[in-house]
Amino acid sequence: MAESPGCCSVWARCLHCLYSCHWRKYPKERMQTSKCDCIWFGLLFLTFLLSLGWLYIGLVLLNDLHNFNEFLFHRLGHWMDWSLSFLLVISLLVTYASLLLLLALLLQLCGQPLHLHGLHKVLLLLIMLLVAAGLMGLDIQWQQEWRSLHLSLQATTPFLHIGAVAGITLLAWPVADTFFRIHRRGPKILLLLLFFGAALAIYLAPLCISSPCILEPRDLPPKPGLVGHRGAPMLAPENTLMSLRKMAECGAAVFETDVMVSSDGVPFLMHDEHLSRTTDVASVFPARITAHSSDFSWAELKRLNAGAWFLEVLWLPDEDRANVQRQAPRMRQIYGQQEDNRTERPQFLNLPYQDLPLLDIQALHQDNVSVNLFVVNKPWLFSLLWCAGVDSVTTNDCQLLQQMHHPIWLIAPQTYLMMWIITNSVSTLLLLWTFLLQGRCTKKRERTGLETAVLLTRINNFMME
Repeated sequence: MAESPGCCSVWARCLHCLYSCHWRKYPKERMQTSKCDCIWFGLLFLTFLLSLGWLYIGLVLLNDLHNFNEFLFHRLGHWMDWSLSFLLVISLLVTYASLLLLLALLLQLCGQPLHLHGLHKVLLLLIMLLVAAGLMGLDIQWQQEWRSLHLSLQATTPFLHIGAVAGITLLAWPVADTFFRIHRRGPKILLLLLFFGAALAIYLAPLCISSPCILEPRDLPPKPGLVGHRGAPMLAPENTLMSLRKMAECGAAVFETDVMVSSDGVPFLMHDEHLSRTTDVASVFPARITAHSSDFSWAELKRLNAGAWFLEVLWLPDEDRANVQRQAPRMRQIYGQQEDNRTERPQFLNLPYQDLPLLDIQALHQDNVSVNLFVVNKPWLFSLLWCAGVDSVTTNDCQLLQQMHHPIWLIAPQTYLMMWIITNSVSTLLLLWTFLLQGRCTKKRERTGLETAVLLTRINNFMME
C-alpha cells in the first residue's frame, strides 16, 4: 500500500489504537504500510468475506436446522433449539471482521499505517479455521445442503447483486485514494485491473441470474397446499399428539414409513417409539415390525381426539406398495421418484425441495402429476416454490406459511431489467466521479506541497543572506 503523510489528529490516533493497539505516534520511518501489512489486510478482507458467506449459509440452513437439532439430540440425549446460539456466534464473527475492516479503510484514508496487532491476527486466523471447520463438517455430514444453497441463490441473488454493487461503490473511495498514493506503475495497474475487473463481474452478474419469482404477477401459480410434517419424535406421547392436532390447520398429516394397513383395510400409525400403546399387526407386515415400534389404530386416534382432523393417510414407503394397494385401494400412493412405478405413471410425487432444479413442473402438470416437496419451513423457500408452481409442501410451521397471501417478492422481468440498468449506471457514474475527485485532490496536495517547499526554500535563503 501507499506511503502515508501522517495524519496526526486525535480521531486518527484513536482509530490507529483500535487497529494496532498502540497509542504512541510512530516515527517517520515507520509511518508506512509494509508488504507484510498488505498481506494481513488481504487476509482481513478474506476473513470478512468468509464470515459474511458463513452468515448467509447459516440463514439458509435455518430451514433445515431441525436435522441438526435431531442429530445433536441423538448424541446428547437433550433436546435444544440451537438456532439462536448458531446465529449469535456467526453474527459476532461477522461484526468483529466488519469493524476491523472498517478501521483499516478509515486508517488508509487518514494516511495512517496498517500495522495490525498480533491479537487481531490470532483472532482472524481462529475465525478462518472455525469457518473452514464448519464448511468441512457441512460437506461431510449434510452434503445435500449445498443443493439448498444453490437453490437459495434463486431467491436472493437479485438482492445480493444490488448489495454487491453498493459495496463495490463504497469501496471505490479508499481504492482510489490508494491508487493515487502509489508511485510505482506496476502496482497501480494491478490495483486498477483487480478493482474494475471485480466491478465489471458484479455489473454483469444478472446475466447469470435465473429465478422463478422474476415473472409477471398475472402468471403467478396458485398457492401450494400445506401438509403437516410428522410430530417431533423427541417429545412425550401427549405432546406428540398435541403436535399432531396442531398440524390440523394444514389439512392432512404425513407419516413417513410409519403407516400400516391391517387385513381389513384399517390404517395403523407407527411413528413414535415413546408411544406406549401397541397393536398387533405383525401378521400383516411381519418384516416391518420391530421391537421399538408403537402403533395406534385409527379408532384409537379418534378416542384420543386426534382423529377428527385426520383427513387422509398417505403411503410413502416403496416397500409393500403392491400389498397396500390391494388391501386399501383408496389410500393415496405417494412416490419418491419420478419413474418409480414401471406399470403405471405415478400421480403424486413427494421429493426433497432440493430436487426443484431437476423438475419440469409444467411438464409434470401436463401429465396430471402433483408434486409435493419437503421439508419447507421458511417463507423465502415457500415463496420460491410458490413461484415455481409446486402443488404442495410438507412443513413444520403451518401457522406461519398459512398467513402468507403472496410470495415475499415478485418482480416483473421488465421491472427487474430497469432496476439492473439503473443500479449499474448510478454505480458507474459514482466510480468515475470518485476517481476524478481523488485525482484532483492528489494534484492539489502535490501543488500545495511544492509551493510550501519553494516558500520554505526562499525563507531559508533569505535568512542565510
